Amino acid sequence: MKVLNSPVNSLILATGVSSVVTQLLTIREFLAQFAGNEWTIAVVFFNWLVLGGLGTFLARPAGRGLLPVSPAALARLSMVAAVLPVVHLLAIRILRDLFFTFGTQAGFYGLLTFSFFTTAPYCLLIGFLLPYSLLVLRSREPGYAGASVYMTDNIGDVAGGALFSFVLIFLATPMTALMITGFFLLIAALWLFTTIRQMRAATLAGAGAAALILMAGLAVEQATLAPGQGEVVHYKESRYGRIVVTRHQLQHTLFVDGRPVAGTSDPQAAEEMAHYPLAQVDTPGRVLLVSALSGILGEIEKHRPGHIDYVELDPEVAGAMFRFDLLSPAPNVTVIHQDARRLLAGPGPAYDAIIVCLPEPDTFQLNRFYTESFFVQARRRLSPGGVLAFAMEGFDAYVAEADRRKLSTVYNTAARTFAHVALVPGGKTFFLCSDRPVTLDIPDRLEKKGVSTAHVSGYFHGTITPRRVAYLSAQIDPVAPVNTDLSPVLMQQMFTRWFSLFGQSPAPFFLAAGLVLAVWLVRASAGEVVLFSNGFVHMAAEILAIFAFQIFFGYIYFQIGLLVTVFLAGLLPGAWMGQRLQQRSKTTILGTDALLIVLVGGFALLLYGIKANLSPWAYLVFGFAVSWACGFQFAAILQRFGDTHKLAVNAFSADLVGAAFGALAASILLIPRFGLAGTAIVLIGLKLISMLVMGMHHETDLPA
Repeated sequence: MKVLNSPVNSLILATGVSSVVTQLLTIREFLAQFAGNEWTIAVVFFNWLVLGGLGTFLARPAGRGLLPVSPAALARLSMVAAVLPVVHLLAIRILRDLFFTFGTQAGFYGLLTFSFFTTAPYCLLIGFLLPYSLLVLRSREPGYAGASVYMTDNIGDVAGGALFSFVLIFLATPMTALMITGFFLLIAALWLFTTIRQMRAATLAGAGAAALILMAGLAVEQATLAPGQGEVVHYKESRYGRIVVTRHQLQHTLFVDGRPVAGTSDPQAAEEMAHYPLAQVDTPGRVLLVSALSGILGEIEKHRPGHIDYVELDPEVAGAMFRFDLLSPAPNVTVIHQDARRLLAGPGPAYDAIIVCLPEPDTFQLNRFYTESFFVQARRRLSPGGVLAFAMEGFDAYVAEADRRKLSTVYNTAARTFAHVALVPGGKTFFLCSDRPVTLDIPDRLEKKGVSTAHVSGYFHGTITPRRVAYLSAQIDPVAPVNTDLSPVLMQQMFTRWFSLFGQSPAPFFLAAGLVLAVWLVRASAGEVVLFSNGFVHMAAEILAIFAFQIFFGYIYFQIGLLVTVFLAGLLPGAWMGQRLQQRSKTTILGTDALLIVLVGGFALLLYGIKANLSPWAYLVFGFAVSWACGFQFAAILQRFGDTHKLAVNAFSADLVGAAFGALAASILLIPRFGLAGTAIVLIGLKLISMLVMGMHHETDLPA
């Protein structure tokens, strides 16, 4: 009954769209709830893909006749999948403060456990639906190709990624987006019910209940964002993150992805950040402010600068800062919505001071402002005697070992570019970098300039004592590694610091995951090992390309969204060509592995050889080529080993598990510890192992 194929394929397509949108919204939700970074994304991806692989594996009993296979059951499960994302997202928001203290960070193991259990119901169901859909199709058409289901799902994935990245992110809140994609899936399920003539009263009642749940998410959306204290007075989902402004006792606090970035109750931070560097400059003509603290523009204006360029990547953040009086507009202030590194890399005026008000470098995006390349860019745009200033956490009464390594790396990195780097132990550790000596008699300099302050003048000498300055300087390790764009060692140090804050170690997790993976690989077939490496390389190469793009071109939302989409788009034509092979050639699979080795190795060589001169088109071509090769190899494996239900299920599982480990390893271990070149070498090594395993597989081991 080929009449069944269209509604089932529509269901697979709608499930792909819904699942990708839900996945992206889940990642953004965890980033917002846990003030997260790439480690948060890696943990969520890992759990999502592992659970999806487990859900796929759970479909095996249905293939052996132990579970009923019917279009009606598929349609009912799809109706559940349509509404479960709403419940799933609400659970993350509501349960977060029940499991963790409000306003506190979560440790690695807490985040791993919480994300596992909150995402498990949905991920298991989505993983189950794909192979179950194949079973339904084969129940009516036994020769239906597993690669065809893979391709249909990929079309849905690409459409979902593009829909989210270029439409929903601008027009819809999370619950609105889930309602839209949920209704698409609900309609597809009802079409299948109509095709098999089972549109009964109970079915319509279930569809009505599902529609109510989807709409209920809209009704409670803003209420679920309310903080532990105060009320939400502003909420906006921008392309870059979630912006929330709360009001408590007439004081406003601005949160960006869960991080408090500005508040009316912290004038000390604005004074220190503005006056420590500007005290070094007699008459500042032009000042560059990278991001901002509440009240800092007013403090800078006390030095009577000729002009202030205020750079804020997200227009929604700058708008909220001015709207709620966290910043005061002035005629000599220009707001620039651009990546600050991209701005500094281009032509422009010289600045007497560059003041960076960014959070700790615990993301790849933020790490770019603490590398040697950034310091070189900043120095090039400073006027003679100009000063670069930024601050980091890590020193109160003493310096912990993790903080000592972090401060030492940043100090040594800055000192390679600037002749003088002074450390000021204020509310944070302030770095003042210049080509001329930096004075720490800041209150005296401010008095001579006629600049009045509330905190600096009254408390500076009690806090910034010669003893504290000497102690802090003595903690700097002169042999600490330098942080560079292509080898971000600071990210590894921040990762270690995260564990040290909770008295934890990543070793037990990596050991347990490694043992489980080793047992699985020993039991896996040659085809499954190749597909594991396939998923691993595909995901790790995507992370590597995105990270490299950010380094050389800055954070440009549209281009990165396009890059993510391209890494999905090549899977479809690759799988289509692999399915048309109609042969069991081992040479074809080995040739695809060799192609992936050439692609990863060639891309790494271009990054190190051409660097910023590498065209953005090269990243897109690389992404499409890698995904094409991975899609081709997936279909070729099914052709060689026999497209049975068991093999199809195992193939889906191996690909997902490989992607899970690729996401985790690239984000947490490979890029921070080994840099881009080391990561590429590891990926090449993995594909060489895949070729060895495939080369040892004999024709006599194939099914008849």
